[in-house]
Amino acid sequence: MLRCRFLQAAVLVGLLLAVALTVRAQDETTTGLGNAVCPDAELLGPKLITDICWSCLFPLKIAGAPIGGGSVPSKASDQALCACTDPAGLPSPGVVIGMWEPARIIELVRLPGCMPSLGGARLDLGAFRTLGTPGQAEYDGSDKAFYNYHYYAFPVLVMLDLFFPDRCNVDHLTDFDVLYLSELDPTWNNDELAFFTNPEAAFVANPIAQAACLVDAASATTVQKPLDELFWCAGAWGGLYPFTGRIPTLNGRPSEMSLASARVLAALHRRGLARQTVGDAALCEAPFALMLPKTQYRLSQFYPLPEANANHVIGESELRWGMWRNVPGVGEDHLYLIWRWHDCCATWL
Repeated sequence: MLRCRFLQAAVLVGLLLAVALTVRAQDETTTGLGNAVCPDAELLGPKLITDICWSCLFPLKIAGAPIGGGSVPSKASDQALCACTDPAGLPSPGVVIGMWEPARIIELVRLPGCMPSLGGARLDLGAFRTLGTPGQAEYDGSDKAFYNYHYYAFPVLVMLDLFFPDRCNVDHLTDFDVLYLSELDPTWNNDELAFFTNPEAAFVANPIAQAACLVDAASATTVQKPLDELFWCAGAWGGLYPFTGRIPTLNGRPSEMSLASARVLAALHRRGLARQTVGDAALCEAPFALMLPKTQYRLSQFYPLPEANANHVIGESELRWGMWRNVPGVGEDHLYLIWRWHDCCATWL
């Protein structure tokens, strides 16, 4: 009798131990998969200093005189002095300052609600129908990649208290913050709905208009000057329309993700959520620009492999800057730092 009870107790302990080990294994597996599916890009840490191209801030133009090397957008202001109206309605004189400003972060993720910029945090924002896919890369038009995106305010110069006059902060943004989530936008994963926000897509959906993009690709790649006149083109990356997350898998992954980032900027400009910051019209305020001003922007990959010493213009061939910037498996999600040229009238009063 005692032997039978002993065996029953041993079996019970064994079952409890097996259940505990199974639960622990499931927890470890879930944690491991979570880390793999939603990585930590380590944005807010040492990489904030080491993985950003600080030399890309230049040239800095003060009163029309450039300081440092680098290219300036063709539409940048050449004025030396300026004046803006103060709250009392009186003109306040100042000096024109122009520079490349790191201003935004765009992260492109496969898993809805995954936030690599926030340490791999997960938000309950999506369902199976919004899961991303890298596509099958069959090198034809039959398959497309799809990624969700998150758009962040990232005023690095203000956050680090570097040289940036308060008068030039037209967005009035001073912290790292989430501005837009594609999981809440039905037009990002539906081409038909997106058409109603950019109906001019029908006008450029023809072979002649698409062939013109070869000129944009050549200009962006050879002299790093995309053509704003060809508003429907994204250079060597493909067509800018429609403003959705479905990207043809005809190029490498960095090129596809850069095209997705350009579409994000184009869609936000169309909705008035991104403004013009280049040119004489932007010295005192940031006017609306419903068409994407391509020459205003530059991009640099932050994750998985950072462009720590350079950045690239919209439409520039990945052969020059990033054909190798893809890490299969653990680096399928991407973060891009968005640079914009900022012309500003820094008033004296």
